[in-house]
Amino acid sequence: MTDRAAFPPRTDKPKVVITDYDFGDVAVETEILEAAGAEVIALQAKRQEDLFDVAPHCAAMMNQYARIGKETITRMRNCEVIARYGVGVDIVDVGTATEKGILVTNVQNYCTEEVADHAIALWLTLARKLPDYDRATHAGIWKWQSGQPVYRLRGRTMGVVSLGKIGQAIVARAQSFGVTVIAYDPYLPREVAAKIGVELVSKPELLARSDYILMQAPMTPNTHHFLSDAEFSVMKPGAILVNTGRGPTVDNKALFRALTEGHLAAAGLDDPEEEPAKRANWTPDDNPLFTLPNVLVTPHAAYYSEESIHAARVTAATQVAKVLTGQNPDYTVNADALAVSTA
Repeated sequence: MTDRAAFPPRTDKPKVVITDYDFGDVAVETEILEAAGAEVIALQAKRQEDLFDVAPHCAAMMNQYARIGKETITRMRNCEVIARYGVGVDIVDVGTATEKGILVTNVQNYCTEEVADHAIALWLTLARKLPDYDRATHAGIWKWQSGQPVYRLRGRTMGVVSLGKIGQAIVARAQSFGVTVIAYDPYLPREVAAKIGVELVSKPELLARSDYILMQAPMTPNTHHFLSDAEFSVMKPGAILVNTGRGPTVDNKALFRALTEGHLAAAGLDDPEEEPAKRANWTPDDNPLFTLPNVLVTPHAAYYSEESIHAARVTAATQVAKVLTGQNPDYTVNADALAVSTA
């Protein structure tokens, strides 16, 4: 539990709005924030319009999947901090928040092991044709040929896109299977890659050489549809794609074409391009990838373990509590930009 003495309570009872959550309750957050003298208002917003009434009165806003965009932020009068329940902040208009003098925080270092494990699990499941074997045996077919062809992992090449902490954790796991790992990351110094035994290559070279591509890219304007028709066409025939990064980094319509035309062997996605959790209404009928037997899709669950989700909740709420009690938060997104704008 949180040390209540760590956050001297305020007397003005600031309102903290939790825009949405899918972990059952907000007891963890409430304990931390009430200890800091705040009042917690928990919503289940699926549209920005659901936040318009509370925006003018909140001192802080925390979001899991709900977008906090310009229309919401411009209505804020007293907000001091917007806190994301995760690493990515593409669903927060950071630029508008900075213009309004609002700090944006995120949660870091809480699910590295889980995402790396999940990526490797998807890769091995597809490479070893486990879904094919499972369907066959459940249908009464007991033949090793049910998954044919299956290829030896050792000696093949894995390309990792983005070598941050999670990407590097993926590398450490993959190397134990004897694959050669190459990577594309224009922001990583070559000496860092060399230290972990990875060759940094260009995007075209990674696409051409890789038997397996594991995507861990964040969502930015430059990474939207990082993989589309042009990229799939130059990948190795029979390649396997795994994406445990953001869904929209892969063009799902192009991926469907590559899979149904036989160029790619299989794909494992932790989130499809439409990111269902961020939609008010969703059905798999909207995405033809869900009709393919060589596609595994998990519900944006790569980050999840009981330990990691608890850490995310505690950390996100603690960032808010620190800001509201005049302390420096641990993980800031726009602190430098704010410092420049107020200088």
